[in-house]
Amino acid sequence: MGGQVLRLQDVALRKGGAVLLRGIDWTVREDERWVVIGPNGAGKTTLLQLAATLLFPSEGVVEVLGERMGQTDVFDLRPRIGLASAVLADRVPPEEKVIDVVLTASYAIFGRWTEEYDSHDVTRAVELIDQMGCAHLIRRQFGTLSEGERKRVQIARALMPDPELLLLDEPAAGLDLSGREDLVRRLSALALDPRSPTMVMVTHHVEEVPMGFTHGMLLRHGSVVAQGPLRHVMTADNLAHTFGIPLGLDHGPDGRWYARPHPQY
Repeated sequence: MGGQVLRLQDVALRKGGAVLLRGIDWTVREDERWVVIGPNGAGKTTLLQLAATLLFPSEGVVEVLGERMGQTDVFDLRPRIGLASAVLADRVPPEEKVIDVVLTASYAIFGRWTEEYDSHDVTRAVELIDQMGCAHLIRRQFGTLSEGERKRVQIARALMPDPELLLLDEPAAGLDLSGREDLVRRLSALALDPRSPTMVMVTHHVEEVPMGFTHGMLLRHGSVVAQGPLRHVMTADNLAHTFGIPLGLDHGPDGRWYARPHPQY
């Protein structure tokens, strides 16, 4: 069993009088790949932003990579965390070339200026872009890419600093079936690679859970419905409670999960 990468103890987060998270106890270890599932408003993205040190808890303890929030400089911590999210993608200049979108992650900036990159950085960026199936896009402007292409470039950028923790916020959102399946396949390869960082992915849909993910958390109204090894968490009863409707659940021979409304719903 690997060491702790992320630990939340009795965490709550409130904003403007609304309780976004409550009573969260959660430990993620370095050899684990987690998926966090829940409906809109469940607190999934808020939880991920806590893990990324972008938000601070109202109550409780958050430890990331062995450092306790409130007692450490998060600006020293953040380069050790890779984050792919729509919020960050919106900060990329549309005219930025794909190679530079990935390269600038080395300095945790958006938009290439006069900074210099050595050959190791360039080689790594090219390899990551190729790993995500975007080698043919390397000189394209980010603003000209399809949604699926942008998602894959974002993940390459998140991996660029060689993070110890990789956070993926709804990476398949907005993709068509072909784009989703391509991305899930690439995330499966990443999850199954022992050299990959610890991973946490947020999604609405069980169909988007890649092979190789080991653990899951189900969230509803800011509280944990279930968490632990994926095979114990992913049950029809747990998912029905999470989403508020009766569901059927299948686990296919391909290792993927498939949910559908119960015929009586």
